[in-house]
Amino acid sequence: MKILFDQGTPVPLRRYLTNHTVQTVYELRWSTLDDGAVLTKAEHDGFNVLVTTDQNLRYQQNLTGRKLAIVVIKSTAWPKIFSKVSGVVAAIENAKPGSFTEVPI
Repeated sequence: MKILFDQGTPVPLRRYLTNHTVQTVYELRWSTLDDGAVLTKAEHDGFNVLVTTDQNLRYQQNLTGRKLAIVVIKSTAWPKIFSKVSGVVAAIENAKPGSFTEVPI
């Protein structure tokens, strides 16, 4: 699976997704793009899942018809995420095209 980490997604999470290809918005030099452009480019470039901490994304973007699965981690704090990393990884690995999943932390 090809996974994109949005701004704010703690990069150490990548270590728990070893069976997948993980890239960040920063690495791809998409940091200056707005959310809509990131979603469109991610789909165009074959990403399956966007992992974000942006809890307002679903209200700011029209997600209808998107092929990209979106997983929202409801914290940016790595120590808190780490304590629930198995649930976060499960949400990412079980994401289906076009789905929207929030992971409470």
